Amino acid sequence: MSVHLIKLCVGIESISHLSDRQAARVAAMAAKGETAELRHRTRQMPRRRDELLDGGSIYWVIKGSVSVRQGLLDLRQVRCDDGIRRCDLILDPQLVPTRPRPRRAFQGWRYLSAGDAPKDLGLSDAEAKLMPEAMRSELIELGLL
Repeated sequence: MSVHLIKLCVGIESISHLSDRQAARVAAMAAKGETAELRHRTRQMPRRRDELLDGGSIYWVIKGSVSVRQGLLDLRQVRCDDGIRRCDLILDPQLVPTRPRPRRAFQGWRYLSAGDAPKDLGLSDAEAKLMPEAMRSELIELGLL
């Protein structure tokens, strides 16, 4: 049975902003000669590793609403330059828009059960990129998406 993570996406304004920021990060890694993979570093290693890697995702809270998810490909413990151990969440580059769900601010990440996770919108990447997020949110509120 899979489980997911939920995390605030601080400083990000929209799904497209997140996509651009992640693409720039991967490009910078490639330019430095590093392995160009999408990763997000956290302070703690999740203890439910096997459940997370069994189809789990990270759900991003953008501007007070769960808006998008990315599949979790791996969890890697790393030691930083300061000697402290951290965890790199290795992410699938595909961003999957979800039905928006309000979420209050919290620190760090939290586990999210599969039953509590917002449903995917079911839009293809091309369709999602063509539709402005404000329009998508309004259509969802009206029950048309």
